[in-house]
Amino acid sequence: MAGLTRLVLTDFRNYQHLSWRPEQPVTVITGPNGSGKTNLLEAVSMLVPGRGLRGARMDELPRHGATLWGVAAQVAGMGGDDALSVKLATGADPVRPERRVFHVDGQVLRNRDAISEYFAAVWLTPQMDRLFQDGPGARRRFLDRLVLALEPGHARELAAHDRAMVQRNRLLAQHGADTDWLAALERTMARHAVAAVAARVDMIARLNADDRAMEDGFPAARLELDCLIAAQLHDRPALAVEDWLVARMAQARAIDRQRGGSRFGAHRSDLRMADRLTGRAASLSSTGQQKALLLGIVLSHARTLAACRGQAPMLLLDEPLVHLDNARRTALFGALGRMGTGVMLTGTDEEQFAPLRACAEFVTPGQGNLAHGA
Repeated sequence: MAGLTRLVLTDFRNYQHLSWRPEQPVTVITGPNGSGKTNLLEAVSMLVPGRGLRGARMDELPRHGATLWGVAAQVAGMGGDDALSVKLATGADPVRPERRVFHVDGQVLRNRDAISEYFAAVWLTPQMDRLFQDGPGARRRFLDRLVLALEPGHARELAAHDRAMVQRNRLLAQHGADTDWLAALERTMARHAVAAVAARVDMIARLNADDRAMEDGFPAARLELDCLIAAQLHDRPALAVEDWLVARMAQARAIDRQRGGSRFGAHRSDLRMADRLTGRAASLSSTGQQKALLLGIVLSHARTLAACRGQAPMLLLDEPLVHLDNARRTALFGALGRMGTGVMLTGTDEEQFAPLRACAEFVTPGQGNLAHGA
């Protein structure tokens, strides 16, 4: 079973020092707003590549008055084998606090993506409730986080695509720009755009193929990538799509120069979500149905990772019961019990989590520490 056997925080957010050994695979963290519930989930999310569940800047992570911060954990091995457990740590670089370092069993990890070989986590936060009202960028980031948990190299593809796009935009703004240089940048953009979109398409196909989603008591989601590149990849090989994309970008140079941005690329994708059973678009569904759809996607994603890696990721669910009726809450608790992985949930009302008392540890943050609940 995936999960933590120990978590240590040093000068992280409101925690000066915390050493905690979870007693159960499922942990319910309850308490008033501002007590540090989400900070605990964020600390665990920092053990995977990226900027964590809040997307915070490095200077936002140290406790007030501190410069350095650290998060360390003992993580159960594949299949829950304690003999294969590893010690993971991340925090501010003592020499350059604006940078972050990773350690595995005390050794500096040169390639931070490699930490995904030892631990994975996926999360749902209240901010994601706005995915259906926000613009395409928020939905892309949501999908890309799902892809990253399976393919850490996806972040490099996106970064390389964006660097080439920024350079192309700057070059287009110059009169008499070198066309050979533009062509080279467009070729680079196309290569990374096709790779990134292909990874998104693959993840969506895996999630849509999760038949167990219909058994969880949630409205299983049907996902679709609204993207010209994805449409091309449906019928053509990747290299042919790269050539197609290069030609389209070359034809659009004049328009892109006027607009100050590229009409084509991985940044033009949008994620469409609908109820798999009724076909109703998520954007037309009630707030409770939307939240249930998101939870269903996160659970499907966890099962997908378990099937691909042999171990499910840890689930970090911040305020997951908001907008859910009693039936959906009961369904969620049952689904979590079948996941076979570590789970951390937060909420302000301990009684709402009462059905989990027999299988979960209840803790309450206070004054930078944890107290056991009822």
